[in-house]
Amino acid sequence: MICVVAAGKTIALAASAFTLAWTHSVEKTSWQERWTAGPDGLTVVEGRIEGSGAGMEPPPDAVLKDGAYVYTPDLPALPELVLAASGATGAGWTLCAKESADAGGSKAGECVTLGTQAAAPVVVRWCDADKAGTDSP
Repeated sequence: MICVVAAGKTIALAASAFTLAWTHSVEKTSWQERWTAGPDGLTVVEGRIEGSGAGMEPPPDAVLKDGAYVYTPDLPALPELVLAASGATGAGWTLCAKESADAGGSKAGECVTLGTQAAAPVVVRWCDADKAGTDSP
């Protein structure tokens, strides 16, 4: 289960994978990452960048596919993601659950928008289904 902590509330997503997407604040191009989640943490499995510039050069192994540079990051699992919530970029982060859900959490395929207003950072992490509190934003 994926837990998103924002504005003092926890949203539980009954999924073990998600996509995180955002628009670069300077270049106005789309970025997207696919992640898996489990007891060992969060692992990024693919990145997609629509363009380059302003400190966002695609990695050397990226391949141009359907208008985006696609690559596979070689990074260890992270215990959590901390996403800035400045409210100054014009848009926030979009997180979409990617696998089946149970009745206790949000449905797979459901998307939430995070960090559109200036606030404390948003934290995304794996959480045990038995310990996850579920609140609506």
